[in-house]
Parts: sequence; C-alpha cells; structure tokens
Amino acid sequence: MIFSPAIECAERSEIEAIQLDRLKSTVKRVYETVPYYKEKLDAAGVKPEDIQSLDDLKKIPFTTKADMRANYPYRLFAVPMKDIVRIHASSGTTGTATVVGYTKTDLDNWAECVARVVCQAGATPDDIAQISFGYGLFTGALGLHYGLEKLGAAVIPVSAGNTKRQIQLMQDYGTTLLVGTPSYALYIGETAKQMGVDLHELPIRLGVLGAEGHTEEMRKAIEDLYGMRVFENYGLSEVMGPGVAGECTEQVGMHIAEDHFIVEIIDPETGENKAPGEMGEVVITTITKEGQPLLRYRTRDISSISYEKCACGRTSARMHKVLGRSDDMLIIRGVNVFPSQIESVILSVPGAGPNYEIIVTKENHMDRLEVLVEVNSAELLAKFAELERITNSIRSRLREEILLDVKVSLVNPMSLKRFEGKAKRVTDLRDKGE
Repeated sequence: MIFSPAIECAERSEIEAIQLDRLKSTVKRVYETVPYYKEKLDAAGVKPEDIQSLDDLKKIPFTTKADMRANYPYRLFAVPMKDIVRIHASSGTTGTATVVGYTKTDLDNWAECVARVVCQAGATPDDIAQISFGYGLFTGALGLHYGLEKLGAAVIPVSAGNTKRQIQLMQDYGTTLLVGTPSYALYIGETAKQMGVDLHELPIRLGVLGAEGHTEEMRKAIEDLYGMRVFENYGLSEVMGPGVAGECTEQVGMHIAEDHFIVEIIDPETGENKAPGEMGEVVITTITKEGQPLLRYRTRDISSISYEKCACGRTSARMHKVLGRSDDMLIIRGVNVFPSQIESVILSVPGAGPNYEIIVTKENHMDRLEVLVEVNSAELLAKFAELERITNSIRSRLREEILLDVKVSLVNPMSLKRFEGKAKRVTDLRDKGE
C-alpha cells in the first residue's frame, strides 16, 4: 500500500518542478516576513528572484541551531502568532531550547508525512498502535499519533515509562505496532522476558522506531526479542518532527517526503555539496512550512542520498541510515569514532548483550576509551574462558573497525542504566579532568 501514490511515485522531473516552485515561494515569503532571513540573504547578496533553479539553493547561506537559539523564541516565525496553533521545543538541556511553531496547515502536512512513513513500513488501518514516546514538547509522540490516526489505525497514547504496564497493554489491547526509541523498545522486551511474557505469542508485528539511530545489529536484536519487523524513520523537531523520511518494506534506505523537504548532503568542513551516494552532513530546506520555514538547516547528521527507483515502486530519493552526528563523533587520539561503530561490533559477538556504555577519559594527557558491555546471561559470569573469549573478540574487532585499542569490561545483565527516551551511551570525562 502506498499512501499518496501521485507524489510518492511521481517522475523525477515532476518532483523537481514541485520543489522549485515551492522553494521560490518559500524564499520570497521568508525574505518578506522574517527579518533574520532578510538580513542574512541581503548580506549574502541573494534576492528571492535569484532563485531560478534548484541548483541556486547553494547561493543561500546555512541556518544552524545557534541561529534558532539566537532568535528564541518566536523571531523565526513567518506568520502572526494568531495563526500558530501548536508549539513544540527541544529540551534545552544543552543550551537555549529551539522552538518550533505550526499553523493548522503545517499540522495537516505533518500528519500526511507521518502517515506515509508508517504506511511505508507496512502499517494499515487495521493496526493497533501503542505510542511509547513521551508526550509533551517533544515532537515524536504527537507526530506519530496524528500520522497513525490519519492512516486510520487505532492509537493507544500510553506515553513513555511504567514499563510493566506497557507490556500489560500489549497483552490486553492486542497491540500490533509499537512506536518508541530503539533503546526503550529493547528495555520493554527485556522486562517482558523477566516477567515470563513471550512477546512472540502476542499479535505485535511492527516496530516503528525513531528519535535515535540504531545499527542493523540492534535492529536484529529487537526483532528477535519481539518476533516483529523493525523500521527506522527520520526527522527532527527543527524542521517538523518525525516524517521527513522513513523505510519501506524493502529496507534499502528511508524515502524522503520530497514535496515537503529538499535534502542536500554537504561536506561538513567545507560546506560544498556531495555527490549522490557520498557520505556527508544532512542539510534540510522546508518548502511547505508556514509557521517556521527553515532554509538550508544544518542537522549535523551524517548520511548519504540515493536517487534510484526503489523496488517498492516509490521514486522519491532515499536517505541512508544515519551513521551518527558530526557533533556526537568522538575524536580519540586523532581517530574519528562514531558510537554506532562500537555498537555494531558489540552486537556481532555471541554472548555480548545489546546494552553498553562508552566511557572516555584522559590519563597522562592520553585519551583512553573503555566500553562496558553487559553479557546476555548471568550464567556466563561463572565461565572464565567464555568471558575471556567475549572480551578478546570485542577488543580485536574494535581494533579492526576503529584502529584503536579499547579496554572492554564485561558486566552483569541489567546492571547498566536503561532509557525510556533517547539513550545516552557515551560518558566523556575528559573535560572534567578525570
């Protein structure tokens, strides 16, 4: 099933014509209504009439999270406050929150984009969807909520937390589709196992997981735990929320809602555009947002784009799985390391569990990397030879993958912190002088 076949299966020329028309309109509108953009475009010597092709997008300066914070809370809004019907925001834990405003049309478009994403994953109006994201200023819960309702699915807005109740609802309500973060889905699955609940016997069949990246190895671990298929989607609150892109049942990349977003891949150092298939930083321009349009927003996410037609029949460009964020990348003794690389290695070793913590310290002016890894069975703790095999296997594979010698410490099952929202896998103590 394809939710909006007219656009999702459109010819490339038609998609690009729609994008150009909407890009021109968006640039003109923000130039006339958002002082920040008028000043920025004027400083770059760019006028709305200079945008005559999609390639002209390169003339427009980037927008960053710092720009959003500098214009907190409402100075990037392109409509009067009387037209804003919803406000979302980031947590603000690492600085001033980034605020996002939506008009009624924005909410309708958002629901459309999310309906496409869940439909791509195989959801139908017959599904019963349990949303285990936290409701509130975070965009994930309400974004998936309205998209699933637009598809026609039944929605259980349970929110995050109270994990045993999550499992009880799955049993009582016949949940067929789970929405949440990969780390929380894993925690729910582990808790069900401790309770003696076999998730394979429940009707749950789909996991639509987001808000944090996960490796193919983590996907398989969750699928094995539940006996369901897991699908990844992509979005960020600054440009809308979930619904920017999502996997179809072919699982060969995330289809982008190109009639609502123009996605570029740039070199994060030079800002120059990368060719299709090349990895770089994801940059997004919104072309239908009324409340708060953004031009060339630098996401810091690292990915690539493919334009080949998918076997599912959709013609939209596809984003590769996000490797990580450029600002989450660790630099250890001059080597660039993404946490996803470490996760892939850990989950490839039999006996190692899917929960881990990366600890970075500095000793004698030298960066040190330690990985705490839960074993998947307490019985292993009494088997010294097996523990040694797991430790040495992880160390040797990490040495091959990231070219660094890493200290590996195996710990008891369920001893590391669990997460109901986004998982925090890295503890970097270098700035604390520890």
